[in-house]
Amino acid sequence: MSTTRTAVEIASQPTTWRQAARTLPQHTSALPRRGERVAVIGCGTSWFMALAYAELRESGGHGETDAFAASEFPYGRRYDRVVAITRSGTTSEVLAVLSRLRGTVPTGAITADPTTPVMDLADEVAVLEFADEESVVQTRFATTALALFRAHLEAEDALPEGVATVEEAARDAELALSSPLAEDVRAAEQFTFLGMGWTYGLALEAGLKMREAAGAWTEAYPAMEYRHGPISITGPGRVTWGFGTLPAGLADEVRKVGGTLSESDLDPLADLVRAQRLAVAVAEAQGLNPDTPRNLTRSVVLADAQA
Repeated sequence: MSTTRTAVEIASQPTTWRQAARTLPQHTSALPRRGERVAVIGCGTSWFMALAYAELRESGGHGETDAFAASEFPYGRRYDRVVAITRSGTTSEVLAVLSRLRGTVPTGAITADPTTPVMDLADEVAVLEFADEESVVQTRFATTALALFRAHLEAEDALPEGVATVEEAARDAELALSSPLAEDVRAAEQFTFLGMGWTYGLALEAGLKMREAAGAWTEAYPAMEYRHGPISITGPGRVTWGFGTLPAGLADEVRKVGGTLSESDLDPLADLVRAQRLAVAVAEAQGLNPDTPRNLTRSVVLADAQA
């Protein structure tokens, strides 16, 4: 079992998810109100969590919700609230959006560090210090932020049908941490991650984790798009990993062309924990240290960012 910082933080996620749900009343002021038209922003991993939450919130009837990479925020659109996800609280693009919107629309933020500029730029901030990380590669902060969002929807009776509670997801995450990873998956040369609805954001995140930690060859798509070209990459030694339920017939198509299919009955967020573990395993099998990913820093701070 890996003893890297990244692996230790991955293993802590059932605990941090439960803590997010337990401390929800302390954080609701930073979260959307029912019926509001909301935009959620982030960069990298945080953007992918924003995509997942936006689909969960809107499909659960809590309110119209868009998600954007902070650098692509559409200032010409009108929103009742803008919520930022930023682990470090220092990400330049996120701070630029909050600064420009200040005083014109209510803003909230979810962060891990209460000593950073986001505390002054957002109107309300939920600080998840218990989910902060030493690792460059994000794992538990991002999933804990999404767990907080899910707990809020659960508390407001706005979880979409078929989406589990945070407690159920945490129990599945414990299974994800204890179950062995299949050898043909660990040894694969290429990985395609698929999701539908809110799990598409998780598929994007799984691909990013594999690239960041292991420099792996990965792709991610909405599951129904897989047949429209991406299936051409599938074959022996290559994995197609589905988050949640896959479209009828897709599994047979993967197997027909010799690909390896990875499916799970776990909550999709818990299945992301399995993908995080895979990223660490693949990195270490290549002699790489997932704690020191190539070309990455813990936060992207741009000297020329426009506030």
